Amino acid sequence: MGLVVAIDGPAASGKSSTANEVARRLGFLHVDSGALYRALTLVALDLGDGASAERILKAAELRDVRLRVEGQRLWILLEGSDAEPRIRSPEVTALVSPVSAMPAVRDWVNARLRGLAANGTSLVLDGRDIGTAVFPDAAIKVYLDASPEVRARRRLEQHGRPTDQTALAAEAARIAARDQADSSRAVAPLRAADDAVHIDTGALTFEEQVHRIVDLVRAKIGVSA
Repeated sequence: MGLVVAIDGPAASGKSSTANEVARRLGFLHVDSGALYRALTLVALDLGDGASAERILKAAELRDVRLRVEGQRLWILLEGSDAEPRIRSPEVTALVSPVSAMPAVRDWVNARLRGLAANGTSLVLDGRDIGTAVFPDAAIKVYLDASPEVRARRRLEQHGRPTDQTALAAEAARIAARDQADSSRAVAPLRAADDAVHIDTGALTFEEQVHRIVDLVRAKIGVSA
């Protein structure tokens, strides 16, 4: 089994961008677990309101939702094409939390994530339950966090939207609501693993948070910087 670095945290805490850069520097494969949930959410949207987990997974099979690894790049394919542009829409974002809370959906995603590591590939995975539910025995566990206000500003800047006080307050409220939904769900709620290293990304530059995680991994495997 490959070495697993689990990076968890709430929405807009910088998980994916940080995990991607950590993986690049270490030569590991970066896996954004949320992208798989988003792909299934896109399928659910096309099915319409009230789609059950069984219908979603059946439709995902018919539409050939799957993973493809090329070097250090992981692709989420839908009907043979890169699903990335479509899975980041506001409509998908609004629905991904309830879809990802479905136990059968989580089992489907987790099986594919564990399959990657079982093939001997060293992974950096980011999500909300990687270190608690998916890979509880991960070699390195990190929990990234920041205040809703910091995360709101980042998200607005990322999408090129205004960052005035009204916009910031509205986005922070949406993020806080997502935090509440993720942390209170019955299946694999958002929380830090007991043995996770906590990093407040609001107090660090991007380079500092990447460097801190890379150092943790190198110390674990006995490789100097």
